[in-house]
Amino acid sequence: MNKKIKASAAIVAALALSLGAFAANTATAATTVKIAFQGPLTGPEAQTGTDEIRGVKLALKLYNATNPAVTVEIVEVDDQGDPAIAGTVAPGVAKDTSIIGMVGAAYSGATIASLPSYKAAPALAMISPSATRPSLTDPDSPDYGQPVFHRIVSNDALQGPALVRVATKGVKSPAVYVVDDQSSYATGLRDVVIPTLAIRSESWLKGSDSVVKGTTDFSAVIAKIKKVRANVVIYTGYYADGAKFAKQLRDKGYKGILAGGDGVLNSAFIKLAGSKAATGYRFTAPTTPLDIASPTLTAAFKKEFGADPGVYTTEAYDATNMFLAAIKAGKTTRADVLAFIKTMKYKNTAGVEISFNKNGDLNGAGLINAFVVKNGKIALTGLA
Repeated sequence: MNKKIKASAAIVAALALSLGAFAANTATAATTVKIAFQGPLTGPEAQTGTDEIRGVKLALKLYNATNPAVTVEIVEVDDQGDPAIAGTVAPGVAKDTSIIGMVGAAYSGATIASLPSYKAAPALAMISPSATRPSLTDPDSPDYGQPVFHRIVSNDALQGPALVRVATKGVKSPAVYVVDDQSSYATGLRDVVIPTLAIRSESWLKGSDSVVKGTTDFSAVIAKIKKVRANVVIYTGYYADGAKFAKQLRDKGYKGILAGGDGVLNSAFIKLAGSKAATGYRFTAPTTPLDIASPTLTAAFKKEFGADPGVYTTEAYDATNMFLAAIKAGKTTRADVLAFIKTMKYKNTAGVEISFNKNGDLNGAGLINAFVVKNGKIALTGLA
């Protein structure tokens, strides 16, 4: 009889223990997690952040509409594309461990400023839709972003030569002047463009200049461009200043080719530069417009936001879905998400399977497209 009592007691105790463990697991299982987006949401380059965060929001809306076991919220991190601001907001994001993934940062300089916070334990996985500076994935650079940084776009080691090809296409005897805005992105792209020009022909490069970001009067630079009789001007900075520069060049009678990288490619560029200055402007960017990648998603985007998708909307949407794939696989801690991202294979919106190499760049050959302003709109012209 005593043996039966003891056996029964053991069964009850075991049952209680298992139920307690179940309750503990149930209590600690994540039912809501957060993904952050970091980029310029206010300031002169807010359109970039707006275009990207809308891609994030669309992905989250479609995911949460499926009533998943784990719902996902967005945390909006506004760094205005400014490294100084990024360095102040990143520590707060890093401390919020309910944030298990970061779509961003959008800009290279802001990424560099944020990395110390996101590398600190517990490390926060980053997938940038648009930070293209080569040093972010260079193991020999102090900007190196591992173990946390990944980007869903090709870097400027590929974009620089493409920009030279696009800018000089059809020009019989190119005389090129290169201008940057001293940002991390602009100087990184410039440092690829200038050697590429030298490789193409020692006579092509007629001069270069660095103008501080936020400059309003480009008269001194324009005078130099006219003096050397440049017929191609390549601007490697961002669109807010690039638009002012383009307008002032045209207003002062410059008739040659104007070209820029993905930092200048933005729907706001035409509005800021004016139709006269913007028409014919050539761009390169490692992006696929959403209307090309998925007409169905484009319709959903327009219905949701009452606007057209912008530059890097597609890449922000895909970066978000990479994090959502991790969550669907049961990864709800920073460590698990980071490990998952490093080994995952993901079919993007355009139907291409992508994955990351050990340095955080995409595996494979990469993609750079060419664009031009025509009839008041930015049009894709094909591969650069």
